[in-house]
Amino acid sequence: MFSVNVRDHFMIAHSFRGEAFGPAQQLHGATYVVDATFQRAELDANGMVVDIARATDLLRGTLGALNLRNLDDEPAFAGHNTTTEFLARHVADRLADAVRAGQLGDGAQGLERIRVTLHESHVAWAAYERPL
Repeated sequence: MFSVNVRDHFMIAHSFRGEAFGPAQQLHGATYVVDATFQRAELDANGMVVDIARATDLLRGTLGALNLRNLDDEPAFAGHNTTTEFLARHVADRLADAVRAGQLGDGAQGLERIRVTLHESHVAWAAYERPL
């Protein structure tokens, strides 16, 4: 399987519900470094997995919808704890929607999987991988 990874970051505020979260039940901030990995079994006609510049722009735009927001105020997240795992799936799903809508061009039609990793720090991260 071939893969291309692009990276960006975003900053949010949020809080969690439930005793399992201890002090994180209070409003707090997080800065995530995000890796989006696009995968396919065979390279396209140009010898690429995906156009890296387009993938970078797509990730930046996807994260821009979350950047500098209090996720507790976002209707799309009502009733959900916006854990790192939850957000990894959310970003992967938005990227998958964009790929299916053709935002990465015709060469991306052969993509098979997307993996999104959100790094909370240099020692902790979570990921979500999904088919296209």
